[in-house]
Amino acid sequence: MHNNKLRLLTAALIGAVALPAAAQSFPQKPVRTVIGYTPGGTTDVVARIIGQKLTELWGQSVIVDSRPGAAGNIGAENVAKSPADGYSMLLGQNALAVSPAMYTKMAYDVQRDLATVTTASITPHVILLHPSLPARNVKELIALAKKKPGDLLLASTGHGNSDHMVAELFNTMAGLKMVHIPYKGGALALKDLVGGQVVVYFAGLASSVQMIKAGRVNAIAVTSKTRAKAVPEVPTVAESGLPGYEAVLWQGYFVPAGTPREIINKLSTDINRVLAMPDTIERLAGAGTDPFPGSPDQFAAHLKAEIEKWGKVVKSIGLKMDN
Repeated sequence: MHNNKLRLLTAALIGAVALPAAAQSFPQKPVRTVIGYTPGGTTDVVARIIGQKLTELWGQSVIVDSRPGAAGNIGAENVAKSPADGYSMLLGQNALAVSPAMYTKMAYDVQRDLATVTTASITPHVILLHPSLPARNVKELIALAKKKPGDLLLASTGHGNSDHMVAELFNTMAGLKMVHIPYKGGALALKDLVGGQVVVYFAGLASSVQMIKAGRVNAIAVTSKTRAKAVPEVPTVAESGLPGYEAVLWQGYFVPAGTPREIINKLSTDINRVLAMPDTIERLAGAGTDPFPGSPDQFAAHLKAEIEKWGKVVKSIGLKMDN
């Protein structure tokens, strides 16, 4: 899917390049990482793993600031309007590439008002079912949903978020209609899935792997092209009933547009250095996600491609929201 070994090598080479003196002394005070979601979800898990290592590297605290709502746009807007000095970062994800097509009005432009720093992680979603649902694989879920159109309640972390869009892609390819129930965060969606208030959730693997291993939910498939290391017993969607399906959650760091390039390069270099650390790789793997390193320019190109890809999906399902 992604040549991560090459990216990690590239990151190491970037780290060897001398930075200007001003960037070398950065940061000189705590750095804020804003996430647009509630604590306990995939974005929060990744932000804390990377933030802890950056704190050790810098000798300055990296604080995770949760600002949930509007498919991550509340947090993104907060960072876009923050001082362009490198002390406010956004850890965003796929939803930022969906929003331009989904929302009729937005208070910021992700490509104009935010600057890309680096991609950070890539995570498959996993289809979770409440144990009461009489389906044990993708074929049985599709058959059940077709037998009871509009009856199955599908959780997500909100309109346009990654878990919503990968589910809509699944529905479109399988010809299904499930009732979408949006939540403000993955932890809340998982809680109601366990409680039976909803019965299907395309969760981020990083935020749900512990519940899967505890047997509190049934994991029937991962959405990636290959099986996930964290749950190798769980098949892919493509191999278990819906050929050609693949969709993953990516995450990456942004700063306000206008942030000095040397500060952006410093942040990118240090985050990529953290992503290459064996204990970071191990902790991310244990949480069901993998490093997804890259340069500012690589992330900008990736974001552009994602905006085009998900814009087509939004248009095909007629999804429009007022922010």
